[in-house]
Amino acid sequence: MDLFDAIYDAEEHRDVRQERPLADRMRPDDFSDFLGQEKILGEDSILRRMITEDRLTSMLLWGPPGSGKTTLANIISHKTHSAFFTLSAVSAGIKEVKHIFEQAKLNIQSYNRKTILYIDEIHRFNKIQQDAFLPYVENGTVILIGATTENPSFSIISPLLSRCRVFVLNTLTDENLKTIILRALKDKNRGLGALNFTCGEDSISLIISLSDGDARRALNLLELCAVAVKDTDLIITTDIVKELSQRTHLIYDKQGEEHFNIISAFHKSLRGSDPDATLYWLARMLVSGEEPLYVARRMIRFASEDIGNADPQALVVAIAAWEAYDKLGSPEGELALVQAAIYLATAPKSNSLYVAYGNACETIEETGSLPVPFVIRNAPTSLMKELGYGEGYLYDHDSPEHYQPQDYLPEELLGKKFYLPGNFGFEKEIKKRLEWWDKLKKQSKQEQEKKDL
Repeated sequence: MDLFDAIYDAEEHRDVRQERPLADRMRPDDFSDFLGQEKILGEDSILRRMITEDRLTSMLLWGPPGSGKTTLANIISHKTHSAFFTLSAVSAGIKEVKHIFEQAKLNIQSYNRKTILYIDEIHRFNKIQQDAFLPYVENGTVILIGATTENPSFSIISPLLSRCRVFVLNTLTDENLKTIILRALKDKNRGLGALNFTCGEDSISLIISLSDGDARRALNLLELCAVAVKDTDLIITTDIVKELSQRTHLIYDKQGEEHFNIISAFHKSLRGSDPDATLYWLARMLVSGEEPLYVARRMIRFASEDIGNADPQALVVAIAAWEAYDKLGSPEGELALVQAAIYLATAPKSNSLYVAYGNACETIEETGSLPVPFVIRNAPTSLMKELGYGEGYLYDHDSPEHYQPQDYLPEELLGKKFYLPGNFGFEKEIKKRLEWWDKLKKQSKQEQEKKDL
């Protein structure tokens, strides 16, 4: 059961490999044709020695779509002497996996032959399904090769991850993709060479830019263009490429690591007061299909966390953008998100509110439920008044400054400062007010001390 074996239709005496997609036909089966992953497959690399010496251990291949994970598995299937099985976690279940485990046991007992199990998109298996692999990987019944576009730290259970070596594949470069496209155009056996297509530099460059580092996407688009012109002049023009390409997404998984990487880049660009980087990451998210209201909610959070009272208007702008998009939708409402993002990026920054709230929560954790001082308790009944609720409370508006120097914190926390405003934006004014009120409070205490003497 080797997915990479040739398929031969004996009845019609034809090799149906030629009917497979171009990307599959052009899949390399040797190191010399495998591009873009020299770091992990160089001549002296550990992985290459493991393959050529047939000493594989269980591993995870982690990389973006079209970077060569399945191609690497194809090379391994040709270079090793093990029985090679392949499954996709998208379509297969644990029943199929267990069937292969049984076959692997038989291979060892009857033929003294190792078994390699390649699972594409292994992150699609849930934790319970992944648990089923553990004993067979642990005792060497199978050598597991899992391919994933998701960060294994988040998508693979720890016990299985600890038993596998992780190899990271990088996004292919434009030069890698160009080489792959030219090979497909010239190869007369597996590619399009026998048909003599003409594909100019501009068309190749456009295919590369639309492929976003994904070799499979590049070859699929090339094949689609070839089908479109095979009955005409055999010339693949940029107009043909544009007409047939539908760029629906960049590399972006709304549930995966790249989602968190890009939202982190957006947040840090806002915090770093870089409107250009902010706009770039915002556009990356929106173009890639991120939910715009999710972005709006993140900006609302940012307005309080990283700007706060340095510019109180920031929160108003962020909420207004959220409401504007909610009412208008795409594409009209997206400009409101852009306006808010630029405003937030160029606003004065302060995390004083974030720090203050954290300090307050930490103090509560340490001190527990301290009683409310009697002076600021409400006294709606006569009994409460008799008990001293509200006794001595001074009404602030009775003062010319609309401020009465009195304490509001529990006695154990008197003098504690949670909120320390910064020196930028509107917080400079807040700081002046707090300093003035502190001055009035100190004067009041000094006067009270003189009276007590």
